[in-house]
Amino acid sequence: MKKTRALVATVTAGAMVLSMAACGSSAYQETTAAAATEAAGTAAAGETAAAQEATGTVSSSDLKVMLETPVMSLDPQQATDGTSFEVMANYTDGLTQMDDSGAAIAAVAESWETSDDGLTWTFHLRKDAKWSNGTPVTAKDFVFGWQRAVDPDVASEYAYMLSDIGQVKNAAEIIGGTKDKSELGVTAVDDNTLQVELNAPVSYFLSLMYFPTFYPVNEEFFNTCPDTYGTSPETTLSDGAFVLDSYEPAATEIHLTKNADYYDADKIKLAGIDYQVIQDSQQALLSYQNGDLDLTLLNGDQVDQVQDDPAFKAVGAGYLWYVTPNISAVPELANDNIRKALTFAIDRTAICEDVLKDGSKPTYTAVPMDFAAGPDGSDFSADQTKFQDVCADDTAKAAEYWQKGLDELGITSLTLDMVVDADDAPQKVATVLQEQWQTALPGLTINLTVEPKKQRVQDLQDGNYQLGLTRWGPDYADPMTYLGMWTTGCSNNYGLWSSTDYDDIIAKCTTGELATDPEGRWSAMYDAEKIVMDQSVIFPLYTQCNAEMLSTNVTGVAFHPVALNRVYKNAVKTEG
Repeated sequence: MKKTRALVATVTAGAMVLSMAACGSSAYQETTAAAATEAAGTAAAGETAAAQEATGTVSSSDLKVMLETPVMSLDPQQATDGTSFEVMANYTDGLTQMDDSGAAIAAVAESWETSDDGLTWTFHLRKDAKWSNGTPVTAKDFVFGWQRAVDPDVASEYAYMLSDIGQVKNAAEIIGGTKDKSELGVTAVDDNTLQVELNAPVSYFLSLMYFPTFYPVNEEFFNTCPDTYGTSPETTLSDGAFVLDSYEPAATEIHLTKNADYYDADKIKLAGIDYQVIQDSQQALLSYQNGDLDLTLLNGDQVDQVQDDPAFKAVGAGYLWYVTPNISAVPELANDNIRKALTFAIDRTAICEDVLKDGSKPTYTAVPMDFAAGPDGSDFSADQTKFQDVCADDTAKAAEYWQKGLDELGITSLTLDMVVDADDAPQKVATVLQEQWQTALPGLTINLTVEPKKQRVQDLQDGNYQLGLTRWGPDYADPMTYLGMWTTGCSNNYGLWSSTDYDDIIAKCTTGELATDPEGRWSAMYDAEKIVMDQSVIFPLYTQCNAEMLSTNVTGVAFHPVALNRVYKNAVKTEG
């Protein structure tokens, strides 16, 4: 990775350079806040604001944003969904933040160094960062938050971000119950210095720092509301651009107000953010057309109505939508030919073009497109034909595999249930899948069970399903954010599939000899993906694109396919 004072690591949606050269040839490599801010394009944001002030008046009203699902948790170590992450990211700063390109730049950490071997990171915290109750943000807040993330008593679903992904020293042992959380490899050297020890170099470590699981938590405040933390404005602290002033779990409306004490307050042009949870897409569009929303998502036929409107935009969202078969619990789905039949019987192009209509791309790989690039700059999943012998839209092959599977099982018909979210788009996709499968595979009956997201996820994790229509968004710009899911014992490996060969490859790429070999690691991850695809562990469907309406008087909203889909820190709303 190029050594620069602007960025220690550049991690973007379209390009991620995996190279241990980031450690530099000298003892330490350093990034300064000033340089990072320049790299972030803050000046450009300021120019945008100035230009708008010249042509119109910067609005004192809120930015009104539609959410398609409720916010279930605002506890950074307990939240598990992208909607919750987005809201938290508006009022909480981690060590780093995302610039418009997705790169990790300075936030609470104004500078940092990494050792030659990549195993020690030292973060220097800015002295003007403070919580909304006036308490300074210190290194101890990060230590406490990270210890919560790996504490077995907290049972964070994202604890693996510190162990398997971040490779923080002793994280895996703490999660496994063999070491105390106090032994986590993170130390408050002093109030403004945080030291992190890793088991192995992690080239994308800086990009993890803007992910909510790594957010700080003030211990003293937390202890005043340990059982209700993050459930109301009164049990929430802010160290970010906004302050939460209206929220209840699963609320239909959430409100944030500009944080006047934020260290970057002068750059924040929005008065606040008014989130409205609207699960009916037609109602959301009407609200936008009536001026009650500045930003809304669209589904299906709505795109046809507005695609010529200058406010319409299609934005890559990074999510891979796929079907997970319960291989371990459903004997019929343990049959390889049945799984092959199901994946070949899907017409992904029809789903994208006739149902979604939002720019989503048919996908035939376990890792989606357009978010992770390798050492040579190429997209990991640019070639969507590499697995066509095991994953393609081919009803003739589907019928052949189907008959083989039925004969092997000694049956002539099969009924399967599929769980699906209650939101508009997945229900429509599930209905089309049901029709495609039942048409192409004689004797197959598909029953759909519509569930709220929280219940669907719980059923998948409990193994209480046969087929599940689900999605996964990249938490960081590396293929491992997907490939890590199918290791033995991973909570996101819903079908409990297991392969020793696969586990060995992933181990070599994370902690083994390939961790410091960018080219070798990249090649090995292709080998791992091939195992998943050859065995039809999942049936990939499409890489999600969000069709959105964004009012033409709003600029500066940053859209990302990784981690945080929408960032509003540099947004400007004008009148006139």
